[in-house]
Amino acid sequence: MKNYTLLALFCLIAGTLTVSCKKENKGTSNEPQKISDAVLSQIKAKGFGTSNVHPYKDGYLVEGDIYLSTKSLTSATPAGSKIRVAKSEQYSTYELVSGLPRTFTVRVSGLGTAFVQGTDLAIQRYNALNLDLKFRRVTSGTADITIQGFYEGPSGGYITLGYSGFPENGNPYSEVAMNTHPDAYGSNPNVQYVGSVIQHEIGHCIGMRHTDYMDRSYSCGGDPIDEGDGGVGAVQIPGTPSGPDANSWMLACSNGGNRTFNSNDIIALRYLY
Repeated sequence: MKNYTLLALFCLIAGTLTVSCKKENKGTSNEPQKISDAVLSQIKAKGFGTSNVHPYKDGYLVEGDIYLSTKSLTSATPAGSKIRVAKSEQYSTYELVSGLPRTFTVRVSGLGTAFVQGTDLAIQRYNALNLDLKFRRVTSGTADITIQGFYEGPSGGYITLGYSGFPENGNPYSEVAMNTHPDAYGSNPNVQYVGSVIQHEIGHCIGMRHTDYMDRSYSCGGDPIDEGDGGVGAVQIPGTPSGPDANSWMLACSNGGNRTFNSNDIIALRYLY
């Protein structure tokens, strides 16, 4: 997830719903490192947006909260389809979790009580849908998904609240990283807010793209940004409405509050899982 600090607009990006506004520009913006045209072309070819790409670890953060390793950019893109729901769309990636039904363990490592409780909230919300994939929090050992912290202030007009990646080899992405910088969640994080971010990032871990995939201005404001589809096709899920969907848990920007699945999100998740 990401928060933009554009003038008076403070937007949380990771996939949520309406525009998040606060009254001040937080932190000092450092000039972002320039990304080569070759890397941007690889990112675009994979079907991801090339605005606000940032180097991170041995890869890049794209679309605010999605981690792509350098290795993944050079690997072949498997055939598949993304999921569309109405004009405001739910999308999946070409990579999904397989071998269902399965229960995945989730461990919170080195984070405070609000992050533990937020994880429990996100798990409760997923499990309440009775999908063929379920989650269970563990307190020790190796987990399928580890939720851990990183510390990073605002840079280039935004602050990353959290990030994750997409499934690999039929398994969920193994990490959700949550920002512990004070400008991210404050000194006393709200459990429902943190839980909503974790819920969104787990959505990426199991293969969900941002709901306003084709026009990020819908939730973020500003200029329309088409993240691109990488040529992987689209399948509309039957029985979903044709109008805009203003409450999806996977919208690119958030109002900074509590958000969970709406009816179309549930249709999309049950279609996939």
